[in-house]
Amino acid sequence: MNGPTLTGRRSPWVVFTAADDPWLRTETAALEDAGGLVLRLNGKDLLEPALLFQTFARELNFPSYFGRNWDALVDCLQDWHGPGHGMRDVVVLIEDADALLGAEFLGLFVSVLCQAAWIANLRLDGDGDGDGDGDGDGVRDGSRLPFGLHFVLLLNHTSPAAFAQAAEAGMDVVVALSDGRLTASLLDAEWPGDPFWNSA
Repeated sequence: MNGPTLTGRRSPWVVFTAADDPWLRTETAALEDAGGLVLRLNGKDLLEPALLFQTFARELNFPSYFGRNWDALVDCLQDWHGPGHGMRDVVVLIEDADALLGAEFLGLFVSVLCQAAWIANLRLDGDGDGDGDGDGDGVRDGSRLPFGLHFVLLLNHTSPAAFAQAAEAGMDVVVALSDGRLTASLLDAEWPGDPFWNSA
């Protein structure tokens, strides 16, 4: 199994790691060197679903029609086109994520982040076929081109392993511990097309 990447369009989509992990510094620098965006949220602002939706909407400049529910969060993240985006690859860093350990919605949140990243990175429909082929000619029409989207939850004093059970409780989520990091992906049988599963 290869390590996580923030510059490739493959899972794992969500990584829990120490805030001072040298891997993060290397990966975010590579992303920015390639023209990508690094966005930051504070985990302390995400402790209740209503606050979480409000924070994502405000910080990522979601459109006014954002429905402030989990499905709408998937939709707005996978189709994100906030200021300066221009289909650039994006990593969302959630700082002070230790606070989320006791959140009863953590598994759902991880599943939502994984689903949004799977769609954004691969642009596949539910059958694993290319999305965005508006005229049926087998060629993407450009309206829904893929872009890199990953999420990293940064921990100051909690071991990433402490999040494993809650994260894996999310729908179709599979987690793995490697090099002190907890990674979350979607089950390949349910969410096909991810090159991670072919290289594992």
